[in-house]
Amino acid sequence: MNTVVEAGSQCTPAGGPKPWVQHYPAGVPAEVDWKRYRSCVELFDEAIDQHRDRDAFVCMDKRITYDQLDRMANQVAAWLQSIGLERGSRVALMMPNVLQYPVAILGVLRAGCVVVNVNPMYTPRELEHQLKDSGAEAIIVLENFAATLEQVVEKTKIRHVVVTAIGDLFGFPKGPIVNFVVRNVKKMVPAYEVPNATRFNTMLAAGAKHTLRPVALNADDVAFLQYTGGTTGVSKGATLLHRNIIANVLQSEAWMQPGLHDRDPKEQIVVVCALPLYHIFALTVCCMLGVKTGSLVVLITNPRDIPGFIGELKKYKVAMLPAVNTLYNALLHHPDFASVDWSHLRVANGGGMAVQRAVAEKWFEKTGCPIVEGYGLSETSPSATCNPTDATSYSGTIGFPLPSTEIVIRDDDGNDVALGEPGEICIRGPQVMAGYWNRPDETAKVMYADGFFKSGDIGVMNAMGQTKIVDRKKDMILVSGFNVYPNEVEDVMAGHPGVLEVAAIGFPDEYSGEVVKIFVVKRDPSLTEQQLIDYSKDQLAAYKRPKFVEFRTDLPKTNVGKILRRELRTVTVAKAA
Repeated sequence: MNTVVEAGSQCTPAGGPKPWVQHYPAGVPAEVDWKRYRSCVELFDEAIDQHRDRDAFVCMDKRITYDQLDRMANQVAAWLQSIGLERGSRVALMMPNVLQYPVAILGVLRAGCVVVNVNPMYTPRELEHQLKDSGAEAIIVLENFAATLEQVVEKTKIRHVVVTAIGDLFGFPKGPIVNFVVRNVKKMVPAYEVPNATRFNTMLAAGAKHTLRPVALNADDVAFLQYTGGTTGVSKGATLLHRNIIANVLQSEAWMQPGLHDRDPKEQIVVVCALPLYHIFALTVCCMLGVKTGSLVVLITNPRDIPGFIGELKKYKVAMLPAVNTLYNALLHHPDFASVDWSHLRVANGGGMAVQRAVAEKWFEKTGCPIVEGYGLSETSPSATCNPTDATSYSGTIGFPLPSTEIVIRDDDGNDVALGEPGEICIRGPQVMAGYWNRPDETAKVMYADGFFKSGDIGVMNAMGQTKIVDRKKDMILVSGFNVYPNEVEDVMAGHPGVLEVAAIGFPDEYSGEVVKIFVVKRDPSLTEQQLIDYSKDQLAAYKRPKFVEFRTDLPKTNVGKILRRELRTVTVAKAA
């Protein structure tokens, strides 16, 4: 049903009616009761008690049950307490998708500590900043990335290092075989030396000798620090409270139900987690929601290996597949895609970056399951809007606000704009972060007094309450669902002695949505594109590195000397078109 709205009508004011609720699929509530859990731990505990004998996670054919998850998480928690970590202490996790990750998440939370998720592909510079900023006192790291930690650990507050290998939880003989292959055949573990490091299995054994002291957590305790970029050129920690995560899990659970209505309720839901757990999308929608629903979560350690990924997909009756557009597209174009049985797929969540119409339509044609595009940010835990999971066609929008969520569109002065007019997408709901970690000035820049968070994206809302993103207010670059902030790239590249001035923008890319392009005014006339690209390799994670370099004699600036990135972006996009 389409609602007719007179021209000039205003978008729904804060606290006013929610026109989108009447367009919700049957059975989706307008509100969720996030207060029914005091903490993420309580949510975990309920799920474990209900599904103790079920398999919880599987990686490379090794499964752990909910009972094993419970036991090992207790051992992690008891060990953390035994080394002196207290309620609120930060513990960094630096791993790809391996079985140790969900065990560590629950263990850290049960100990009353805060999880600091770290991208394992970070350079030493990026890792040092995050560890210092968060004040993390302990870290659990996959040995493949321990060499990076070695370079910075003495400059941080880290006093306890736990090192693990991919096969540590696989048992004998598969575990030792997997670790031998990774270390000695594939040579994926650079040499490292981290003094007094504890092995993961040693930590579990030591934790088993201690008694966990239960921590009375509440909804306003900090659960996660999710780092995202910022206007200052350094990443900031989005402070996510237990209630933020609980709310978003319950919102997502309510929203997915229509898509699952025709499946056997007695059959365990299989969720494929190909997105990295250190990314907020996978953390909430795959891990936390997967546990809440008693699902089997299939951890994909290297989703870039598309043949191997498809081989894993063929082993399971996959019901849910959250992914970004680039991953859906890569799967579709692989010759073995048709060999996967997609008949059990009910929900394919698209997030992190825009879902392209061609990809969505081809996916629906090949699988019979629509890609339902949603929208959110680290600051919103992440989901704020989504298209209905029982949709059968591509809408071109980011969908409706989730239960208990409000969206308003505002101009630069904070006024709600007329319906159909563009403005900044602003979000209010229980999933919105408490603020940026130790950065009240940065928090103030993105929060209105009435609780609405400024997303930095420009959107238009229609009469049904659906929103379409039309532009980006911030200069943020989006590479395969990962935020790249130009200030950080510029700060690094300006450190090259041959650079006088530099500006970074997002350049359209068919595969990743955008890649980084830099404009450079030379200090050294002999400076080359390759020299700059090589320079970036030691300073920036791969997705942040410039893929294109354009040399100029000057850069466009305002009267006060600020570089006009938007002008560079407009000209570049026009040329590309």
